[in-house]
Amino acid sequence: QVQLVESGGGLVQAGGSLRLSCAASVRTSRNYAMGWFRQAPGKEREFGVAISWTGGSTDYADSVRGRFTISRDNAKNTVYLQMHSLKPENTAIYYCAAARNLAGEYSYWGQGTQVTVSS
Repeated sequence: QVQLVESGGGLVQAGGSLRLSCAASVRTSRNYAMGWFRQAPGKEREFGVAISWTGGSTDYADSVRGRFTISRDNAKNTVYLQMHSLKPENTAIYYCAAARNLAGEYSYWGQGTQVTVSS
């Protein structure tokens, strides 16, 4: 069982930056790929970005490529999402999730952290 806890959300003005963190209850280096998803009000949850367990491979959705960066520190069991040039349409609940591999099904989810971008 993997427990994930996100933090770092909040209110930011358009054009600003935020860094989200996702702390795992077990060593994330144990072959878990990690991803960040988001769900905007009234919309379905969508994929944002993922990183392999070694950190050597990443996968970005077109909507965030170039503005968001995922990284991980397996020694700290933590995954990060650095977000720059935020837009009001990025307002959403952001979730981290764990999967056995980069293309696999995400089996474990955090409770989410709210990001609100004001115009």
